[in-house]
Amino acid sequence: MKTLSFVIPCYRSEQTISSVVDEIRKKMKELEQYDHEIILVNDCSPDGTMEVLKKLALEDERITAIDFARNFGQHSALMAGLRQTKGDVVICLDDDGQTPPAQADRLIKALEEGADVAYARYDHKKHSQFRNFGSRMNERMLRFMLDKPKELYVSSYFAAKRYIVDDMIRYENCYPYVIGLVLRSTKNIVNVDIDHQDRISGASGYNLRKLLDLWFNGFTAFSVKPLRVATIIGLLSTLAGIIYAIVIIIQHFILPDRVQGFASLVAILIFFGGMMLLTLGLVGEYVGRIYISLNNSPQYVIKEIVRKEKADP
Repeated sequence: MKTLSFVIPCYRSEQTISSVVDEIRKKMKELEQYDHEIILVNDCSPDGTMEVLKKLALEDERITAIDFARNFGQHSALMAGLRQTKGDVVICLDDDGQTPPAQADRLIKALEEGADVAYARYDHKKHSQFRNFGSRMNERMLRFMLDKPKELYVSSYFAAKRYIVDDMIRYENCYPYVIGLVLRSTKNIVNVDIDHQDRISGASGYNLRKLLDLWFNGFTAFSVKPLRVATIIGLLSTLAGIIYAIVIIIQHFILPDRVQGFASLVAILIFFGGMMLLTLGLVGEYVGRIYISLNNSPQYVIKEIVRKEKADP
């Protein structure tokens, strides 16, 4: 019998995670051909989320609860959960009820038909305007930085085959980016239409800082295109400077009595000074992340793992 592994990062989900787990259990009664396990990862949530996860884990031997020592972010929580899975198919979803486990069979069917990874695609997302804006920006970043196919929609609800997960968890650097790991492992990825549901309660934990951190992880961990863009801008700026110098020389001979102003000079100095600082900052970001990785900074620190011991047959 094949096993399905459900991985759910949890943050401020004290009021929602029990309903999500109940929905998974209900769905698995329909999928009798599969066994299942549920990995719940508490990303150091400040509310009573871990207490709820412990209760769930101690009631059901198929549930494992993981508690982080501090907040490491959603992608680190996913990596911790993936390393605990043993299933033939791994399904990752959210803790707020918006990614319906009741439709997980659609993702599983896509894998059975030959896909390596299946991502949920939504016609109408029921996120806030800020979260939708962040998703659109993330979509553009993925297409430019990681060569994601334009027609492929990526989301937090996806299913992957075992060997894809095994390749993903080989990544041990301290800046994981799950979408980048999927895209570098396979191109055999499909979309499956899923109904996006209303959030059970509460609000999204994503804010501007977390979205910016996510984008930085994406393009510094898996792409050097920002450095190439900086190089191109440097070449174009140099070319513009040469052309401008030629224009000044020609003006000097054609209009020798013309008084040259300083406005254009100041504007040029500000522009090139800003570009130099921007490029240095970008290079510094790469170098800093290399330095932190060489210091073996962890992806996450597990404080506690809770699971019910299986009864001796």
